Amino acid sequence: MKGLKLLPGWLRERLSWHTLGLVASLVIIGVAVVVLYEMLRNIHPGEVFDAISGTDPWRIALAALFVAGAYFTLTFYDWFALRTIGHGHVPYRVAALASFTSYAIGHNVGFSAFTGGTVRYRIYSAHGLGAIDVAKLCFITGLTFWLGNIAILGLGISVEPWAASAVDQLPPWVNRLIGLGLLAALAAYVVWVGLKPRRIGVGEGHWTVTLPGSKLTLLQIVIGIIDLSFCAAAMYVLMPEVPFIDPIALGVVFISATLLGFASHAPGGLGVFDAAMLVALPQFEKEPLLGALLLLRLLYYVTPFILALVIMGTRELVISRRQRAVPTSHASPEPLAALPVLEPEGIEAPAESPERRRAAG
Repeated sequence: MKGLKLLPGWLRERLSWHTLGLVASLVIIGVAVVVLYEMLRNIHPGEVFDAISGTDPWRIALAALFVAGAYFTLTFYDWFALRTIGHGHVPYRVAALASFTSYAIGHNVGFSAFTGGTVRYRIYSAHGLGAIDVAKLCFITGLTFWLGNIAILGLGISVEPWAASAVDQLPPWVNRLIGLGLLAALAAYVVWVGLKPRRIGVGEGHWTVTLPGSKLTLLQIVIGIIDLSFCAAAMYVLMPEVPFIDPIALGVVFISATLLGFASHAPGGLGVFDAAMLVALPQFEKEPLLGALLLLRLLYYVTPFILALVIMGTRELVISRRQRAVPTSHASPEPLAALPVLEPEGIEAPAESPERRRAAG
């Protein structure tokens, strides 16, 4: 019994939150790999390719438009965060560049909080932001993401609890309670930040972030909802036409699968997101559904990733050329003998005497 009482303290000393998070990520990825193997081992690649090639071009074009809308909405994550932390002088075009490149690269590399923060620092440091400022900005953008997720997931689960049951295997009535609980918690948070300014400390440096008030928090929620709605809409138009699925139900499944992929820290939620979608939508044939998932990855992950790399590479090349073009300020001075002799204005230089000329000769 004494050993059991000492066990929690021993675990706290040896396991940090980072370690627990890493273990949880590995568990999620491991389960997803097993599930994918079981579900895809009898897949016919030719049928998957046929499903992709048979997708109507207008559907792909519309999905690409929705993806563009999602990335456009993501730019307002940074724009909002910059004004929240007191750096409203940074123009929107810079916020858009930092947002697009950081999310496009972070989504594909994994551990987006670190990779995206690195890209943001490279861009924002040229506009006077330090490492702590970028950390605060990442915190606010992450808050916007989670507020939007809680709002749209709470609404979706409350309306379509059966869709959530396909992912978490819980009874529908339990999921409905979860959805209502999420909405209640969100409403309580909005009221809490509206009563008075709320400051919270983040990180070991004990710096603080002032949370947005109630009105700005509602704006955060709207931005997050629009972003996620664009993503879910892109998935919806790529889905097989048969059987029919309600857009709200698909949205619940899609966002739940996205959050699982995010929790795994795998690049683009690779494997985890796909396994969750395949498990939650058993009414669809696997090959057409897998084709839709691959098309979404091409549009939402691969294409923006390539664009972001090209943009960042071009930017670095331009910066490097500009730096080489700037003349050095430590150039060697010319010899004094080579410098012209300047006489004060209005005063003529004294004529050289004949004696000095003979001596010089």
